[in-house]
Amino acid sequence: MTTPPCAPFGRALCAMVTPFTAEGALDLDGAARLAGRLVARGCDGLVLSGTTGESPTTTDAEKSALITAVKEAVGDRVPVVAGVGTADTRHTLELARAAERAGADGLLVVTPYYSRPPQDALEAHFREIADRTDLPVMLYDIPGRTGTRIAPDTLVRLAEHPRIVAVKDCAYDLLGTQRVLRRTELAYYAGCDEYALALYAVGGAGYVSTVANVVPDRMRAVLDAFDAGATAEAARRQRQAGELIEAMMASALPGTVTAKSLLNGLGLPAGPVRAPLRPAGREAADGLRAVYERLVAS
Repeated sequence: MTTPPCAPFGRALCAMVTPFTAEGALDLDGAARLAGRLVARGCDGLVLSGTTGESPTTTDAEKSALITAVKEAVGDRVPVVAGVGTADTRHTLELARAAERAGADGLLVVTPYYSRPPQDALEAHFREIADRTDLPVMLYDIPGRTGTRIAPDTLVRLAEHPRIVAVKDCAYDLLGTQRVLRRTELAYYAGCDEYALALYAVGGAGYVSTVANVVPDRMRAVLDAFDAGATAEAARRQRQAGELIEAMMASALPGTVTAKSLLNGLGLPAGPVRAPLRPAGREAADGLRAVYERLVAS
């Protein structure tokens, strides 16, 4: 599919869960079915092997197999962006090359975690990945998980690289984000569902949504209303989705756990989470389902 340069991977992207079988093996058939459903219901981009995709607990071979299966399922209808970021520059580069061979259309590269590299080391890390691949790169700024922010000035410098084209923004710093938007042509995607409309309204490209695993059409409707000039309707739809966003993303459970709980309850491909994550308990699962039912009935 063709997307405008301001949204190189589409607008409405889903941070897709990685389906597993009941025994915990990679479920490639389930992944293909889920990907097809997401595209049919409004996603115009898919992000694999990110936080929601349980990348820390999938093997390199599983990551490549997942890309191939999803790409075969969706073809050229939507871009498939592969998460390849690790705490190790060499390993990240290996994953980037493997993702390219497997058919990915772009790379999601998270800030190296745990070692907390300074900004000059971060910049060198991202430049090395971008220098040694032919795929466009989306940087993943999520300091709450990695321990390190990609500083706005670092992002401005990285934007000069021809293959660094986008940012998945989970920094919770809308002012800093606007500084980068003013000074670069980076495509900014909200990585926190509650910021989807706010970032879009100040020039963001769209979102990479965990909640879209469950309600892809509801999340896309926010952007569609805004694009149609119905800003009050866009705001209403964002608020309407807020209860589910809060239940899935701001409870005591990770978004991967809540998304898989709802998908399993709806009979859709998901399966278990891998340890150390644990499935939602019955009370939490029932609560999530009640919130979901209220949203779809509204």
